[in-house]
Amino acid sequence: MQASELKISGAFEFTPRTFPDDRGVFVAPFQSAAFEAAVGHSLRLRQTNHSVSRRGVVRGIHFADVPPSQAKYVFCPRGSMLDFVIDVRVGSPTFGQWDTVLLTDSICNAVYIPEGLGHAMVALEDDTTMSYLCSEGFNPGAEHGIDPLDATLALPWPSDLELVLSEKDRTAPSLESALASGLLPRYEDCLAFYATLKG
Repeated sequence: MQASELKISGAFEFTPRTFPDDRGVFVAPFQSAAFEAAVGHSLRLRQTNHSVSRRGVVRGIHFADVPPSQAKYVFCPRGSMLDFVIDVRVGSPTFGQWDTVLLTDSICNAVYIPEGLGHAMVALEDDTTMSYLCSEGFNPGAEHGIDPLDATLALPWPSDLELVLSEKDRTAPSLESALASGLLPRYEDCLAFYATLKG
């Protein structure tokens, strides 16, 4: 499995080998040894999530309070999607910046989003499936969102898609509003939490 760090520190893309034959294909989207070698700690698993989306569905931008927040390891076992990692950590050298990875069922690559970062995706075809491993369970009181269409962030949503957002995501605050209200995690708190994970 190949690992490459994204331009947002702590976030990685993982690309496994695939093993096709006349029966189909075998692939291991998550491999703990490769993950630990790249990230520097193991992935604590508390919940797995699974969503199916039609073409154009946007989910995010979502993030959670630190600590403990919720790290995510995301892959696409069916269809294809653009996955976005957004740095919402106040004080980070890349605050307000983002990176994106195309996740597909043919490659079965994955993105790791550590605690404190924002995450969003858009389905590029019908029945796109997103599966992700989570370091913590869902905690409604600690979960937050940012408007995925925020002009300041200017995420490159595909122009040929009619975007479909939930009411919750559509009415989420802008990055600037979230910053002004003290909603965003602090980079120093995230670094301190990462240090505890590395033991």
